[in-house]
Amino acid sequence: MKRLHVHVAVEDLATSIGFYSTLFGAEPSVVKDDYAKWMLDDPRVNFAISDRARTPGVDHLGIQVDSPEALADLAGRLKAAGEITRDQAGATCCYARSDKAWVNDPSGLRWETFFTFDEAVTYGEDAADTGPADAPTAACRPAQARQPAKACC
Repeated sequence: MKRLHVHVAVEDLATSIGFYSTLFGAEPSVVKDDYAKWMLDDPRVNFAISDRARTPGVDHLGIQVDSPEALADLAGRLKAAGEITRDQAGATCCYARSDKAWVNDPSGLRWETFFTFDEAVTYGEDAADTGPADAPTAACRPAQARQPAKACC
């Protein structure tokens, strides 16, 4: 099963948590000093916000998958579409550990496809990136055992 991922950069995290909690009718499943995330079933979305010094607005979109095989299939489709992807194994990002494939759409919008297999105690990468060629790499770690986890970017 797949879940749409939306990550929005915000100016005021506390105010934004209040706004989105009211909008979604639910409290976030993860709250950190610089980040919050809702894992919603209606609509089926992994919605994250952070105040990590990016320009406010949509930071990136993504598709979360529930297995390494589904990630390989989705990343293969991106490559088949002629887009340059950047693969990451065992990346630490958004308080989670995930395998990822990044791509920019034809208009430059960043897309992240990922399989999350563990939680992390730190946010992880925070490199400014504009596309798959220089997608986040600062906190990439070697991949470990692949078991699905509740947390993800």
